[in-house]
Amino acid sequence: MFRKVNLQWGLNILVKPGEMQFIELDIFKGQKGDSYNFNSRDYEIGLVILTGKCNVEIDGEMYNSIGARRNVFDGNAYAFYIPNNREVKIEALEPLEVAICKTKVKTDEEVKLIKPSDVVVRDVGVYNWRRDVKDIIDGRIKAKRLLIGETINPPGNWSSYPPHKHDTDNYPEEVRMEEVYFYRVNPPSGFGLQRVYTEEGDINEVFLIENDSLLLIDKGYHPVVAAPGYQLYYLWILAGEIRESVMYDDPKHKWLRAVEKIMKEAKK
Repeated sequence: MFRKVNLQWGLNILVKPGEMQFIELDIFKGQKGDSYNFNSRDYEIGLVILTGKCNVEIDGEMYNSIGARRNVFDGNAYAFYIPNNREVKIEALEPLEVAICKTKVKTDEEVKLIKPSDVVVRDVGVYNWRRDVKDIIDGRIKAKRLLIGETINPPGNWSSYPPHKHDTDNYPEEVRMEEVYFYRVNPPSGFGLQRVYTEEGDINEVFLIENDSLLLIDKGYHPVVAAPGYQLYYLWILAGEIRESVMYDDPKHKWLRAVEKIMKEAKK
């Protein structure tokens, strides 16, 4: 469920086929001149440039000098949506990290380049559970299963808060979707804490988040907090049979939604 990742040069397979029902995750880490080629086959893929610049070739079409960030806290990401059966080549122009977010599903949609200006940045929550949520592959992209984005917690702040879950199909109150978090901390010597729990109590765990940690979520509420003095980032990947993010708040903490509304109205 939770583990520390030690990224090596080359392809890093973080979520292997079969570990989750829907989601797989690789990270390609390259030095200048390194390249990685693959065919998307029967997957739809969200390609997120975490750091560095690269050339990307998809079925012979070139996208040159893609990427701008020195680190994941430095602005919005470049990304691609890639449907089935596309030939892809990634060539590093400098030290580079690319997240390859995958789910098996039949799709004949078009390739889509998402630029930093296309990313929707939402100011979510208030007080010490305020954070920036960045929607990269959302409802504007005609994907079949994937929803992908990034969240940045200011120092000391919480996210995925009030605690919510999405492990049961009970539309319109909740839709079951798996999720993966990949974390970074700024400065990287910092830490955060991740809790995962269920109302039944069969899961009740707290994990120490350090740079390059990974969480696989198929069940439970999952609030997360950054330690004071440190920003916390996570790439989040959602996928399920129904491509709709409908989350169910923990009834014990749902009252905070009303507090959010009151506090936001008071600021006007």
